[in-house]
Amino acid sequence: MAGKKIITWIILMLIAGHGLIAQTKITRVSEVPENFCLSSDEWKLFLMINEYRKQYDLPPIPLSRSLCYVANTHAKDLFFHHPDIESCNFHSWSDKGPWKPFCYPADEDKKNSVWDKPKELSDYPGKGFEIVYWENSDVVIDSVINFWRSFDYFNSFLMNTGKWKDREWKAIGIGICQNYAVAWFGEERDTTRTPSVCGQKPPDKQPDTVPIKTQTPVVSILPEVSTKSQPSVQSATDHYYIIVKSLLPILEAEKVVEQLKSNQYNQARIIQNGGKIRVSLFDTSDRDEALRLLKEAKKLYKDAWLYKQ
Repeated sequence: MAGKKIITWIILMLIAGHGLIAQTKITRVSEVPENFCLSSDEWKLFLMINEYRKQYDLPPIPLSRSLCYVANTHAKDLFFHHPDIESCNFHSWSDKGPWKPFCYPADEDKKNSVWDKPKELSDYPGKGFEIVYWENSDVVIDSVINFWRSFDYFNSFLMNTGKWKDREWKAIGIGICQNYAVAWFGEERDTTRTPSVCGQKPPDKQPDTVPIKTQTPVVSILPEVSTKSQPSVQSATDHYYIIVKSLLPILEAEKVVEQLKSNQYNQARIIQNGGKIRVSLFDTSDRDEALRLLKEAKKLYKDAWLYKQ
């Protein structure tokens, strides 16, 4: 009997050990610095998101110091190191920091998720989910919120619709660096203190909102894709191009344009700037028209984005 008990105990230990091995351990590689604070633009974008939710009787999302740090860190990584190359989209992380490099969606699986970055970089206890904004000039805050409201995928995060309709956001983090804006959403509360705005006294309580123009929310959802974007302030000389292919050799770009024109996309053309070769499907000098054409282009190329000259 003693021998059977020992064998049973060994088997149970092996099973338990296998379970531990199968689990992915998230190693925290950094923590939020004591002097961490938000920029005034990051603070304003946070307030505008909650104002947008308030217009449709949705509760405000508490600001998370941990998720703000993650968002700020990722915005800087995107700007300085550009991990979004080839098959890696905006949710990717470079190998230039203490974190684990990540090519999204190629590296995403059940045991390895980019949404565990909050656990890796802070004390935040749960997963975080991210939306990213990019434009080819410094971010204009009104542009960010208006763009996110205009596209189903981003709007579903802001309004808890589509894929997120049964989720409750209990934390949000905002990060901005140059021409990138990032927002992280979480379902777990952040028990650390509320972050302050740089140069200002820490708030006694979570703030309310700031006014933004009312706009009917879009409640359907698009596939999860990286989307480039555009500023809201348009000059008389602005021209917008809907880019469907980037960083191609000139001969390959010419073939893509030829194929597009054979399919009645007569505006297709090659755009060369700064040594980079891109293929534009449509172009226009009207921003609203450009947004409409971008949606049309995404039917053919889900990663189509807007480029302004």
